Amino acid sequence: MSEWKEYKLGELTLDGKGHYGIAAPAVDFDCSKYTYLRITDINDDGTINRQGLKSVDDVKAKEYLLKPNDIVFARTGASVGRSYFYDGKDGELVYAGFLIKFSLNPEKVCPYILKAYTHSQEYYDWIRAVDNGATRGNINAQTFASMPISLPSLEEQKRIAGVLSSLDDKIDLLNRENVTLEALAETLFRHYFIENPDPAWKEGKLGDYVDIKRGGSPRPITDYIAPSGYRWLKISDVTNIDSPYIFHTKEYIKESGLKKTVLLNEGSLVLSNSATPGIPKILCVDSCIHDGWLYFPKSSFSKYYLYLFFKFIRQDLINLGNGSIFTNLKTDILKNYVINIPDSTSLDKFESIVSPLFEKMLGNTEQVYALETQRDALLPRLMSGEVMVEK
Repeated sequence: MSEWKEYKLGELTLDGKGHYGIAAPAVDFDCSKYTYLRITDINDDGTINRQGLKSVDDVKAKEYLLKPNDIVFARTGASVGRSYFYDGKDGELVYAGFLIKFSLNPEKVCPYILKAYTHSQEYYDWIRAVDNGATRGNINAQTFASMPISLPSLEEQKRIAGVLSSLDDKIDLLNRENVTLEALAETLFRHYFIENPDPAWKEGKLGDYVDIKRGGSPRPITDYIAPSGYRWLKISDVTNIDSPYIFHTKEYIKESGLKKTVLLNEGSLVLSNSATPGIPKILCVDSCIHDGWLYFPKSSFSKYYLYLFFKFIRQDLINLGNGSIFTNLKTDILKNYVINIPDSTSLDKFESIVSPLFEKMLGNTEQVYALETQRDALLPRLMSGEVMVEK
């Protein structure tokens, strides 16, 4: 085993310091020059959430373009410490003002090792220890530069990176396949029900064909949150997940809270109706939902049809919603939403075509979670030197 040595992040960079991004420009925020990477565009797993990406063409934007081997950190807010490693595969990215960039020196550190480290429990523990925000997280560039990390020789780092990146490559392949499958399902939905509807189909209100209900919240919720118990689905659990399926929640509630909430079974379809409204997801675990969610106990349509329907009309729902700070999607908006009502033969035919696509996406997502579990269990053992990679 080679000797491990502790470094500071700043010692592993090209210039020893972090750089703050460019503030949101007053104009040209929706041009197509450069993608403008914000904290909200970075998923928990370090990938990019491509829903709602903005772009910029500011005269100074070119100075803030990310280069291969750059890593950025969220410096404020609830997502403080969230990281994204740029390898050049995501196109030209300009990093926003609430992100801090470090340019890693590949002669001192294998960049993938830093990427992996920033998704380890040791890193999360460090973030909690140094976060000095009162209600919103806040860590500056100097503090990030002081972040400690123990590393073996560069040669051994590369061997460790090879093992972990092979798992990541498999995960990425499955995720990309799911994106393709879902895009195909969306195309089929538009073809059958939007672009080529049967003239004989009649219009009707969605609420006459779908039972639309809201979840419920025991209050104050802090009295019911527990380290284990019944899963408690929050909207923040799904906003950075591209898959249609939800396998995990970050929080649980006590059994005593069941009387004031709604417990849904695995396989149920839910739709967010506040904060970030109009997001449909399919539960793969039993979970309680609060009143920021809608659910559908009875429906003339399948969950796959409704999932694709809600995705198609999401912008309409957002425009119809109301709220002083957050958009709220009231149940009446959905109940009164007018649609063409397909006949049962057309619905059955569509279901027979898209069901295999969703089943394949489900199988891929299960594999992704299994690989992520394997990778996350292996990461701390590799990073501590407990497990060695053979030459």
